[in-house]
Amino acid sequence: MNNIYLSVIIPCYNEERNIRLGALENVAHFLNKKIFPWEVLIVDDGSQDESPDLIKKFINEHSNFKLYTIKHQGKASAVVAGVENVSGEYILFTDLDQATPLNQIDVLLPWFNKGYDLIIGSRNNKRRGAPFLRVAMARGFMWLRNIILNLGIRDTQCGFKAFTKVAANKIFPRLKVFGLNRKVHGSTVTAGFDVELLFVAKKLGFKIVEIPVEWHYQETRHINAVRDSWEGLLDLVKIRLNSMLGVYENR
Repeated sequence: MNNIYLSVIIPCYNEERNIRLGALENVAHFLNKKIFPWEVLIVDDGSQDESPDLIKKFINEHSNFKLYTIKHQGKASAVVAGVENVSGEYILFTDLDQATPLNQIDVLLPWFNKGYDLIIGSRNNKRRGAPFLRVAMARGFMWLRNIILNLGIRDTQCGFKAFTKVAANKIFPRLKVFGLNRKVHGSTVTAGFDVELLFVAKKLGFKIVEIPVEWHYQETRHINAVRDSWEGLLDLVKIRLNSMLGVYENR
């Protein structure tokens, strides 16, 4: 019988620096204080640095942590693989760099008791420390998202989202823009993944709430403004076309 209350999914791609700086120790220190049963699944997305070895060493000393490895397919695929391999009543995915510290889960979890199915962390339009280009791209993406999808969510891209296992089991199998068996090179921005996740959730009638969380800018990859913006636009168009074709309909 499953007795895991919270499953935490942490995608990992070449995170050696953050691991050596103690990111996983911080996660363990916080969760070890909790009275409810929990698990952490680190999904290594084909890292090419020392991340896998460091993670294996870490989990040898922390029984609630597990490692799941996939070939390099991007963060979105890592999250999808994680959801398929956890069993908690509630699921959270968060970044290993802890841009939003895991302690912010205390802000999100109470909203499940209020009847919500997805509780998403929101930077509340406050992105202190982020370069101007990053902020400009985020605002441009928000503008396009509102025009193309009319999603009604201010911050779709914060990498700190929690949902019930019941909701996950209905939402994730319907995701089409991102998933397993993708071919990617290097670190990738998967803007459309979070949008599709929330779009499908709303289409299926799940209750979503945005909750302001603490957030600190972390530089994780070099951005290509033209390429990333173009790919983000294509993702939005794909989601709209999928919706028009009935791909996301309840079944």
